[in-house]
Amino acid sequence: MSRELDRRTPWLSAPPAPPPLPLDAAARTALDHAFAALLHAGVNGLCFSPYLEGQAPGAQISEAQIRERLAVIRPHTRWVRSFSCTDGHEHTPRIAHELGMKTLVGAWLGTDLAINEREIEGVIAVARAGHADIVAVGNEVMLREDMTEDALLAYLARVKQALPGVEVGYVDAYFLFEKHPRITAACDVVLTNCYPFWEGCPREQALAYMQTMLQRTRAAAPGKRIVISETGWPDQGSAFHGAHPSVEGAMKYFVDTMTWAQQDGVEVFWFAAFDEAWKVGAEGDVGAFWGLWDKDARPKFTA
Repeated sequence: MSRELDRRTPWLSAPPAPPPLPLDAAARTALDHAFAALLHAGVNGLCFSPYLEGQAPGAQISEAQIRERLAVIRPHTRWVRSFSCTDGHEHTPRIAHELGMKTLVGAWLGTDLAINEREIEGVIAVARAGHADIVAVGNEVMLREDMTEDALLAYLARVKQALPGVEVGYVDAYFLFEKHPRITAACDVVLTNCYPFWEGCPREQALAYMQTMLQRTRAAAPGKRIVISETGWPDQGSAFHGAHPSVEGAMKYFVDTMTWAQQDGVEVFWFAAFDEAWKVGAEGDVGAFWGLWDKDARPKFTA
């Protein structure tokens, strides 16, 4: 997850909004009940990284910790999204399938061609073994400007050729599908990341703004299956323009988003299952606080 700034957003040029007032006791009780009911019933999907304290990308991940973390979220989600097929993450889709969950399996691409090759070979192997319901070739590569459009298209074509019958797509911020129509056209499924927070949107207007992000993706990809591959709200950290992290804000955005998604039949993956302490360096202090469970796998918003 990066700061997905569409510079056309109105929130970046507006005066910073003050933090919202805390809910009164009755409203907070109602929010607690609504959140718990939705989580208990289960959501469409959760973004999953199994890192433990002190681990970060590049660490070797054991099957035991993957299984332990997946067991925590199993009662609450139908799909799991993984981000890599190297360093042990290639075991996540198989274990998720064993636990009865569907899988959106990612190959993490960047500027290192050797790592990219391992990731592509890894995701093809996972899918050929029958453990990928959807394959994502790259995550926010265009946003980070890690490679050219032609290079990403070549990876997409290679994976699609290797995996007939498997839906293959690419993950990026919603507005990148407008900017790169050739990539959009190459996707069997368009995987769009939609973060009102990272565009400075006040929490009270976040659902409506996220819905416009989805509408723009649909306009850029008519007739294609579209999945919101990431959305979420942090519960701690520094504000970003008019967007303020808070426990109540994260809970309310979850309730609003998941209620709407169920009513309208929208496929949504919540970011994230667990807090990840290593993200502080990349995203500032808010980076570590997007999970429904904390870094030790304890529930943050329910008893």
